[in-house]
Amino acid sequence: MADLSVVEICAGAGGQSLGLELAGFRHVLAVELDENAAATLRENRPDWDVRLGDVADESVWAPKELPPVDLLAGGVPCPPFSIAGKQLGATDERDLFAWAVELTGKMKPRALLLENVRGLSMPRFSAYRQHVKDRLKELGYWSDWKLLEARDYGVPQLRPRFVLVAMRDEDAQWFEWPEKTPYPGTVGTALYEMMASKNWPGAEKWAAAANDIAPTIVGGSKKHGGADLGPTRAKKAWRALGVDAMGVAADPPGQSDPIDYVPKLTTEMVARLQGWGDSPEYAWTFTGRKTSRYRQIGNAFPPPVARALGTAIANALNQKGQRKDLSEVEKEVRHDPLYVALKQSSVPLTEKELIKLAGEKMDSPTFERRMAMLARDFVIREDDQLVGRAYQLVGFKGFIGQEGHERHVRFAELRSRIS
Repeated sequence: MADLSVVEICAGAGGQSLGLELAGFRHVLAVELDENAAATLRENRPDWDVRLGDVADESVWAPKELPPVDLLAGGVPCPPFSIAGKQLGATDERDLFAWAVELTGKMKPRALLLENVRGLSMPRFSAYRQHVKDRLKELGYWSDWKLLEARDYGVPQLRPRFVLVAMRDEDAQWFEWPEKTPYPGTVGTALYEMMASKNWPGAEKWAAAANDIAPTIVGGSKKHGGADLGPTRAKKAWRALGVDAMGVAADPPGQSDPIDYVPKLTTEMVARLQGWGDSPEYAWTFTGRKTSRYRQIGNAFPPPVARALGTAIANALNQKGQRKDLSEVEKEVRHDPLYVALKQSSVPLTEKELIKLAGEKMDSPTFERRMAMLARDFVIREDDQLVGRAYQLVGFKGFIGQEGHERHVRFAELRSRIS
């Protein structure tokens, strides 16, 4: 495989980093906001250029000064789209998705890989997705979105992630989403040796009962308290697997613990469930205190999933496999026809006109709800005319690199709580 280069933004503690490295990518640079995660990256790859700070701050790194790279990759912050959060999208000070697309236009890599939470795939963000896809097309990139689950790529947990891949047309013709390689075991088979490592007499019985894959591991943020394994629904699923989800243990259960003891997971066990450490090539050391290590691990992109995606991208960039017509790679998708109708018009349009252009059947209450949803991420001007109220798309509310954007002020105010 040819030597391929990558710049990774919002690199975290190295889940995507390791996966891309195993897929044949050489890191030119990695940028990360959290100093503990950056310390972990430097511990494992001391020869890498790891920059600490706000990825959108050009005093941390200057994209235009870098040589051309094959891949721009990153796991930009999830809270703007998380189902568990407020889903503020473009108005969240942590949102960097649209900014990363504009960065693609500046750096002009051959390919782009961005991953985020399942929430970004929901109807709430249909127009946001359309905006991203349209902008990439303007920049000369074919793109496609896909919802992937970690369990389908050798990881013993659910962990759905919404992934965006973009490439130039000449490379996109060779791209195929990676084939599924489902995890063959359970939480019990994945963690039995660790649970038995201090001679706990209940390890074998526990492993037999932990006979399913794990729910999605939730790393959390600095805004919350200590480490635990997620919200109430997740805790119930963990309990069904025989795991106490109310915290993370320093050590596995021992010889003095009863057979029916309900253990907590250690950070090493959590890392195993994220796809680290099941073989020498996935070995990784995490630095910092226990809560920090847990958050680094829990917020990561599982290395085997990143490896599968990296391999698929590398194959396309090396034009390996079978060449296809782009229409076979991805059929034209309109994520939000109402947004498309607004965008295509240079003049204000009434409700009736917009519904007709969108080609969708909807009553007035549905139209108003859709417009209110659009207005959360976009500036929409409303004018009262003789024929009724008319609407015009004026702009995008999100941060795309503007020096005077309010994102900078809010980010500075909340910096100590952002992770």
